[in-house]
Amino acid sequence: MRYSRGPGTLTELVSALGEHATAGTAQEAATAGDIVVVTIPLKNYRQVPVSELTGKIVVDTNNYYPQRDGQIAGLDDGSATSSELLAAHVPGAHVVKAFNNIYFKDLGSQGQPSGGAGRRALAIAGDDAVAKTRVADLIELFGFDVVDAGPLAEGRRFQPGTPA
Repeated sequence: MRYSRGPGTLTELVSALGEHATAGTAQEAATAGDIVVVTIPLKNYRQVPVSELTGKIVVDTNNYYPQRDGQIAGLDDGSATSSELLAAHVPGAHVVKAFNNIYFKDLGSQGQPSGGAGRRALAIAGDDAVAKTRVADLIELFGFDVVDAGPLAEGRRFQPGTPA
């Protein structure tokens, strides 16, 4: 886990998460994980480590908010998605868009067993079938169904505030 104020400020949270939780720098997180989740203001995507993510699955949870991120031409004109920008920045990684259409606290409280009435579905998008399967398996483990929206180019269809 990385936090912009430094990993040392997360002592309380790490303790609450349990014995397997740690805090570290972005480089440490990228190096440690087989599946690495990127949850940052989109304007900072160029700060994501590159070489450390080569060959890894990168889950992009980011959403574009121009009032926070500034205007990004490729997103404004529809020629790119936020995940495509991240994928271009980390060309050796396998980027999958996921978890950007659910409130983070709901991940721990709204999961239900498979086949349960009212089980919530989360969308994913990606260009690598193996990476999408691994992320889908993780989502299922958390207690949610998965809807495959297709390639990263389709990821914009399930970003908040974006018409389908």
